[in-house]
Amino acid sequence: MKDMFLKDVQQHQGDDNHTRSIEAMKRAGMTEYPQILHMFSYKMKATVHLERFTQEILREPAPLSPGFRELIAAYTSHLNHCPF
Repeated sequence: MKDMFLKDVQQHQGDDNHTRSIEAMKRAGMTEYPQILHMFSYKMKATVHLERFTQEILREPAPLSPGFRELIAAYTSHLNHCPF
């Protein structure tokens, strides 16, 4: 995986679930993981709203099932050459 443009964000070591998730994935040998976790850890007060918004969009009751919404997100990520 390529390094992020924002080195301070990528190198930030917080005491939060996002940082622990990153470290667990690295220990498990994963070479690809969602780099947005770095931003969530770096600016938790700002990104908590994005995290809540995403969960609301993907998980709360809606005309499309959560699985179908995940499929749309995965396909969109694929089109943008972004791992999902």
